[in-house]
Amino acid sequence: MNTHRTPFIDRRHFLRGLGMALALPAFESLNVGFAATAVSATPRRLICIGNHLGFWPGGFFPTAEGRDYAISKTLAPLQAHRGDFTVFSHLDHNSKGGHGAVHSFLTGVKKEEAAGFPEKNISIDQVAAEHVGAATRYPSITAGIGEGTDMCWNRAGVHIPPVNNPARLFEALFVEASAGAKASERERLSNRASVLDALRESAKQLAGNLDAADRSKLDQYLTSVRDVERRLKMSEAWLGRPKPKSPIDAIKDEERKQIEEIPLFMDLMTLALQTDSTRVATFEVPLGFHTQDLDVGGYHGLSHHSKAEGLLTQLQVVENYLMTQFAHLFGKLKEARLMDSTLVVIGSGMGNASNHSNRNLPVLLAGGGLKHQGHLVCPEDERKRIQLSNLWLSTLQWFGAERERFGRSTGTFTPMKIA
Repeated sequence: MNTHRTPFIDRRHFLRGLGMALALPAFESLNVGFAATAVSATPRRLICIGNHLGFWPGGFFPTAEGRDYAISKTLAPLQAHRGDFTVFSHLDHNSKGGHGAVHSFLTGVKKEEAAGFPEKNISIDQVAAEHVGAATRYPSITAGIGEGTDMCWNRAGVHIPPVNNPARLFEALFVEASAGAKASERERLSNRASVLDALRESAKQLAGNLDAADRSKLDQYLTSVRDVERRLKMSEAWLGRPKPKSPIDAIKDEERKQIEEIPLFMDLMTLALQTDSTRVATFEVPLGFHTQDLDVGGYHGLSHHSKAEGLLTQLQVVENYLMTQFAHLFGKLKEARLMDSTLVVIGSGMGNASNHSNRNLPVLLAGGGLKHQGHLVCPEDERKRIQLSNLWLSTLQWFGAERERFGRSTGTFTPMKIA
């Protein structure tokens, strides 16, 4: 263990993607190159979990719909919580690209298409984080195994990588930085503010030479600058406030198997919400998850099972393990009396990894004080299909974000009232 690391350094994992690497947009005319809501006694919280390789459709989706469905093989570890979640069939973003489209799970928009959307490919967790603002130490916490699955994106179209060491996450939540580290961070924030001042001044000087379309681009750019400034002020405001005391023993920085790290992350996410260190948390399971720790073959290879019985049996071991960890999370949220105020999203941007399909995504929504419907089967007919972005829009409205659109949404998710 490196005892000389300061816990403050890893704050960058939470605040990366603030848009600090801002550059002026290209303007053709120059020929170059849910809003604050009333304070609630019970804040709403959001957890989003994404698994790059999804779940085998034949094991994930129940065969019957409604509340009285027989639980599927993959969902069996969640049996004790079946009244607390809804499984959705036939939802997706109508995307193609296999592994190259998985990153759009929480955004509805692939990064290659982001320029054509007003908010680019921002993910729902980051919209929720913007809504929380300075109310918590960390607007959001992104965590995961290894490199994750590129699930979280800010409104500048910048990917936010996960914190992949539970010890670093524990330090960020509960260990106070030294006076020297805090002083260095204040200086860093001050320097960044100076850079923003220069960028804003340069942008204003361009305004008189732009046509209407490019002035609109400039307005969007300045909005991004103002958003970064706001977040920098949040960071400085929390710098002098003491962190909560940890209710668990310190998590040491030591070698662990990935199957040992996941339950630690589930506990830490619960504690982050319980201590109100954040109200938005994400967790990512990558393509390279070490399934050998479960005494089965490599995860990617198992996902290409072509319905071979031996490979499917091993894949079910992996998926059973993951669902057991999610059941553990549900249990922890209930122990902390957070389940009714926390909406948990579990799923993937991969519908069927065996043939690289991004259709009919595995989606599960839990908690949130909702009247859950068991297995909700949405229309399969292409002319009647519902955009997954509609569900994300309703999720954000439930969270308190006042908005009418998200990603590719065509409206709210009418089959299930969740707001």
